[in-house]
Amino acid sequence: MGPYLSIDETALSKGELYTIITNKEAKGKKGSIVGIFSGTKVEPIIKQLMQVDRTLRLGVKEITLDMAHSMKQIAEKCFPKATQVTDRFHVQRLALDALQDLRIKHRWEALDQENEAIKNTRKLKKEYKPELLANGDTRKQLLARSRYLLYKAPKKWTPNQKQRAQILFAEYPDLKNAFEIVHELRSLYNSSRSKNTAYTKLAHWYLKVEQSGFKAFQTIVNTISANYRSILNYFERRSTNASAESFNAKIKAFRAQFRGVKKVEFFLFRLTQIFA
Repeated sequence: MGPYLSIDETALSKGELYTIITNKEAKGKKGSIVGIFSGTKVEPIIKQLMQVDRTLRLGVKEITLDMAHSMKQIAEKCFPKATQVTDRFHVQRLALDALQDLRIKHRWEALDQENEAIKNTRKLKKEYKPELLANGDTRKQLLARSRYLLYKAPKKWTPNQKQRAQILFAEYPDLKNAFEIVHELRSLYNSSRSKNTAYTKLAHWYLKVEQSGFKAFQTIVNTISANYRSILNYFERRSTNASAESFNAKIKAFRAQFRGVKKVEFFLFRLTQIFA
C-alpha cells in the first residue's frame, strides 16, 4: 500500500470484469498490486478492503479513478483521507465519443444518399458516378477517413489530414463546432495551472456548450457537473489513471503470451507472484 493509488476495472476472461487497485510508486513492477477483486459490486470489495490495516488505509493521500459511482464509493469508504482525482482522459473520452457519434450520424446519412442515388440511376439505366470532393474522396469516404484526425489536435495533423479537415468542416459546419468544443476542453487541461484557473475556464466551456445546442454535449456537461470536485483535483498534482491503464495493458500482454486464460484462479496467482 502506497500513498498514491489507482483504481480501475479490466476484463480478464470472457468479458468478466475485475476491479484492480494498484500502487503508483511501484511503477508497474513488484508491489504494484494492492488488490484484485472479482466483479465491480461495491459491498464485497469494501468488505475485503476493510480487512486491511486501518493505518495503511488512512495513509493513502490520493486515489485516481474514473467517473463510475461504484469506484467513488469504494474510495470514500476505504480510503477516507485520500483525495479523489477523476482521470482527465475519461473526461476527454466522453467529449470525443460525442464528436465521433456526430460524425457517424453524418456517415449513415451519406450512405443513404448514395444508395438512393444508385437506385435512381439504375432506374434510368445509367452508370452511377459518385461525386468526388477536392481531395478525391467521396462524401462517405471523407466521413470514414476523418475518424482519426478528429482525435488529434490540429498541430498534429499531416498535410493530407489538414486538407481533409478543411473539406470536412466546410461540408459539415456542425462537426467543426463540435471539434472546437472538444479541442477547447483538451486545451483547458493542458493550459490550466491551478484549480481556480481551471474552474473559470470550465465555466466558460459550459457556456459554449449550452450555446452550441448539441444534446450529447449537454449530457457531458451534466456528467462533469456531477463530478467537478474530483475533476478539478487533477490540477493539484496533475495525476492521471495512466498507471492503471498501463498495468491493464501488461495484463493483456501477459494473457496473450499464454494464449488466453484457461483457469482464472491460476492466472491471478501468477499475477500476484509477479506484481504483488
